[in-house]
Amino acid sequence: MGAKDLPRRSLLAAGASLLAMPALAQTWPTRPLKLVVTFPPGGVSDVVARLVAPGLQERLGQSVIVDNKPGGGATVGVRAVLAAKDDFHTLLISNSAPVSIAPFLFDTPPYDPMKDLAHVAHLASMANAFAVSPSMPVKTMKELVDWIRAQGKPVPFGSGGAGSIGHIVGEMFKTQFGLSMEHIAYKGAAPMFQDMMGGQLGIAINAFPEVWTLVKDGKLQALAITSTKRPAIAPDIPLVGEIGYPNLIAENFVGVSAPAGIPAVAVARLNKAVVEAVADPKVQARFVEMGIVSAAMSSAEFTAFVARQVKDFEPAVKASGAKLN
Repeated sequence: MGAKDLPRRSLLAAGASLLAMPALAQTWPTRPLKLVVTFPPGGVSDVVARLVAPGLQERLGQSVIVDNKPGGGATVGVRAVLAAKDDFHTLLISNSAPVSIAPFLFDTPPYDPMKDLAHVAHLASMANAFAVSPSMPVKTMKELVDWIRAQGKPVPFGSGGAGSIGHIVGEMFKTQFGLSMEHIAYKGAAPMFQDMMGGQLGIAINAFPEVWTLVKDGKLQALAITSTKRPAIAPDIPLVGEIGYPNLIAENFVGVSAPAGIPAVAVARLNKAVVEAVADPKVQARFVEMGIVSAAMSSAEFTAFVARQVKDFEPAVKASGAKLN
């Protein structure tokens, strides 16, 4: 069927859509922006989003709203962003959980992290930490492994949510050492830490900046960090690679992603605004306090960074046996 056979209304609608795209590219953003965070308030992704939102608002000339949509192994927020794919004003605060992990926890992936999303700008990277409550009779990772083996029953470990990077590192840990462990998925780190300090949970694997807040106050102990470089604020906590566990190295990222198809001009403007907002001395000072590392990247560099992590994490996630329905 040729164009002349299409109903006149359909042709008009198609023409309007084609005309709207260049206009959007030239004027974007034309209304308030929404940054969708896939975890509850208070987590690292949420904190980073709220730190940079004022800078983005100043540079883009529109209000920037942070919208928390947790759940579904961090996929609920991604689905919300993709549902607004023709809008390009609803953006994703992307991180390892919804991008590099969650798609591979489903028998049928709910989305393709590289085809359905455009990865626009890198905000920050951070390690994870193995943390234990003060009541735990261990001081090192070796003592933790020995203690778990001695229990004779599954030992619970917590993470900030099903499909979080802490969840996957925990699955990798128990598989690598043949440990009997049971994952407890919390709705964010805050309730998990409350259980740890209350004695209901002994072990957690979570983003280092969130763990560090409690470690420096003596409320938790960090046994190891899953990065390749020690954070400046915690020079005495060993890295997993230093103590013989290189397979547990795993760093989380936080970035800004959008539905695939976002105009190139909008990508360029958003990337520039993010790079400038992150470079603000006040933001950088807060990042250092939290043990967060930032690195300015072009959208192409950030896309390549995400692609590498997706490629590296996919086999580890599948090998872990972790699943979401």
